[in-house]
Amino acid sequence: MTHKELALDYFGRQFHCSQAVLAAFAPECGLTEEQALKLGACFGGGMRKGEVCGACTGALMVLGALYGQYDEADLESRLRANEVNVKMMERFAKVCGSYICNDLLKCDISTPEGVAYAREQKLFTEFCPTMVANAVDVLEEIISEVENG
Repeated sequence: MTHKELALDYFGRQFHCSQAVLAAFAPECGLTEEQALKLGACFGGGMRKGEVCGACTGALMVLGALYGQYDEADLESRLRANEVNVKMMERFAKVCGSYICNDLLKCDISTPEGVAYAREQKLFTEFCPTMVANAVDVLEEIISEVENG
């Protein structure tokens, strides 16, 4: 299965968008499936507040796992992590129109009314999978660029 197929499979099994994207890349990140699903669990729906889209956040977690700084003396990795972060946010917004969940869904999912609207409009089941797929596409593009210099 491709990363996109895996992410969509996780999402289709009712995992949050953030969990779906991170778990699809778990082996490359040195994570087990369980670890990835747990780490991504609190980021869906823009952290339940409609903030940064969970699919984008899941992709940022992958980029952090792959390129993040862990040695205080390694400033090169800090700069690289900052660079891939900006690329992810900008490209996701370019492809999707925004990286803010509430803007994407056109409702405030931090409220019961907003969640009800999103459910009535089938946004979580019909719109959000596209955000998961887009996040994986942008993520793979960035990883390819980093790996191929």
